[in-house]
Amino acid sequence: MNSESFPCQLVTWDEAFLFARDLAKAIKSSGYHPDLIIAIGRGGYVPARIVCDFMLHNLLTSIKIEHWGIAAHKQDTAEVRFPLAVSVVGLKVLIVDDVTDTGETLKLAASYVKGKGAEYIKTGVLQHKTTSPFEPDYYADLIKDWRWIIYPWAAHEDLAGFVERVLTNEPLSTDQIHFEVERRFNLVMGQESPDVLQDLVEMGKAEKVGNLYRKGTKQLG
Repeated sequence: MNSESFPCQLVTWDEAFLFARDLAKAIKSSGYHPDLIIAIGRGGYVPARIVCDFMLHNLLTSIKIEHWGIAAHKQDTAEVRFPLAVSVVGLKVLIVDDVTDTGETLKLAASYVKGKGAEYIKTGVLQHKTTSPFEPDYYADLIKDWRWIIYPWAAHEDLAGFVERVLTNEPLSTDQIHFEVERRFNLVMGQESPDVLQDLVEMGKAEKVGNLYRKGTKQLG
């Protein structure tokens, strides 16, 4: 992936809901009945809750694994930030995330839960990329042509990250910023633009010069 330019896809709330519904159907059709569903935070929180709804399942917990940051910024390794708060010894577990990219997050989650004593472990995601070496047991959509997926529950922060990527030391107009974001990441910025720019300015990641914007003093994090 070229960090300066790569294709992105913004998934709508309706699309994400339908993916989660189809994921739940696939799990039910397989005959797997988990004792506990574990969402991988943060991307798996919303999908896991919808999956629980369609499976009429009320035992949901989570773990927080950090690997990808804002706007496709990748950490060197995936790591468990917030561990499980309940025992999984002898349980049948379903781990849910939004997407497999490198697959490292889901792989680490499965290994971690296995190490905690779960008897059976299945994994499920909304969308599975064929570029991922780790294939989940269940997925609703298969992505063959790689692109960065932006889910609606992370759209604001991802857009902020992509705007920060295009800012330079030379002040740019909002139209120029929109053009660069679309040219480099295939994203059309709409009504979110003022809020995104204001947040970046308040965080010190952008500086406003009149009606123009340039790179701030703080780096993306």
